[in-house]
Amino acid sequence: MKNKTLIYMALLLSTPLLFAQKKEAIDLNVKEAEKKVDVLIGGKLFTSYIYPDNIMKPVLWPINSAGGNMLTRSYPLINKAGDRTDHPHHVGVWLNYGDVNGLDFWNNSEAISPERKSKYGSIYHQSIETVKGGKGSAVLATRSLWKSPDNTSMLEDQTSFEFIADGDMRIIDRTTSLKALIDEVNFTDNKEGMFAIRVSRELELPSNKPTTLVDSHGVATKVDKMDNTYVKGNYRSAEGVEGKEVWGTRCRWMKLGSEINGEKVSLVIIDHPDNVGYPTYWHARDYGLFAANTLGQKIFSNGEKELNFSLNKGETATFRYRLVVASEDLSDEEINKLADEYAKKKS
Repeated sequence: MKNKTLIYMALLLSTPLLFAQKKEAIDLNVKEAEKKVDVLIGGKLFTSYIYPDNIMKPVLWPINSAGGNMLTRSYPLINKAGDRTDHPHHVGVWLNYGDVNGLDFWNNSEAISPERKSKYGSIYHQSIETVKGGKGSAVLATRSLWKSPDNTSMLEDQTSFEFIADGDMRIIDRTTSLKALIDEVNFTDNKEGMFAIRVSRELELPSNKPTTLVDSHGVATKVDKMDNTYVKGNYRSAEGVEGKEVWGTRCRWMKLGSEINGEKVSLVIIDHPDNVGYPTYWHARDYGLFAANTLGQKIFSNGEKELNFSLNKGETATFRYRLVVASEDLSDEEINKLADEYAKKKS
């Protein structure tokens, strides 16, 4: 009996998470009238899948940390004092591209004038295919169409989001399959792509460049010198490159670490080895754009590489990305473990 007790105690000590950590419930609340699906972890909003008519693509917005801090930029959806007013097409977390059959899906927004609209494509949400909540993980599957300005459906977009909660860490695994609906769809090498998040001011890298900011009433003011008091962001790549130097580098993951309202946070994007163009180039800017571009290579490699990807009618390409949202400063070792785990995942 004594030996059995010792063995049981040893098991408890060797697997503390199994006994001590309770998986939180993840609920998906569909609100069709509001054109969104709320993702709640432990009853608190983590993110929402939203598809309003005015942002030209479905996105996840906002992204909240376990500590309740918003990590995505508020502008242009709501007014938050101190937000930058640049790039109104940078909303939440999204996937699109800057040159698809000559159309720019990336830069499209309400700011584009009617006489220029013929050069831009839009992604239209069509349906919610799967809604499955659960303990520790949940799945939302959607269907969208990538359309030209004349309403031609170019690509069918089947996307699955798996939301995972592990203590104070949240994970979004996005799998998007794009099927060509017309004779040929060309993704011409372009720097504007592909899986991206636009982060809050506190996660930017400190900068003294002049810019335009809004106040809580949406009034825009030009600022010659930025206040970096609460701006503590820093990039770190899988190869150990840091700061602004990460732009144009190529590796399997990138971390953006910072602190917001006293909470340490890490945002990590992980590329999947099955993606076309793996490992991705990083279109990661100090002002808060954090993007993995697996299809654009020419500008990042100074012309040494070029990838012009295409699909014929009926062909499908699948793109997979993992976004980690952690309430801690994740180490390289911890991120490599998450990346290794993700590399083995096929769906």
